[in-house]
Amino acid sequence: MTDYPQLLHTAIDTTDARELAEFYRQLLGLTYRPGDEPPTGEGADQADWLVLVGPDGRRKLAFQQVERLERTTWPAHDVPMQMHLDLTVSSAEQLEPQRERAQALGAVLLLDRTDDADEPLYVFADPAGHPFCLFVG
Repeated sequence: MTDYPQLLHTAIDTTDARELAEFYRQLLGLTYRPGDEPPTGEGADQADWLVLVGPDGRRKLAFQQVERLERTTWPAHDVPMQMHLDLTVSSAEQLEPQRERAQALGAVLLLDRTDDADEPLYVFADPAGHPFCLFVG
């Protein structure tokens, strides 16, 4: 036991919880918490709260359905980011294939700073408009 609170997961607001959960599930290789898997057969998926877990079963990300969400205008500051995720790869050679994967899954490239020798990175918007960075860790 620790004397400090422990981070359970990061919750992200979205107007389509399933779509955004699927994006991050595929991008990060996560799985659904038992009971949160997509429904099989007929019927609409009305999930308003979904959780993704890592290989060890620990919670990583949660997705909360909201009625309205204003997309950030980053890098302009009219509508601030409010939050963003930092994701890393182990080498500069992995940046390009992961950029391709992210965009194939629906991410939008906002900034390409891969020519920066000190910290090459990409900044994307996920399908809900939340920014995330991909750089060498």
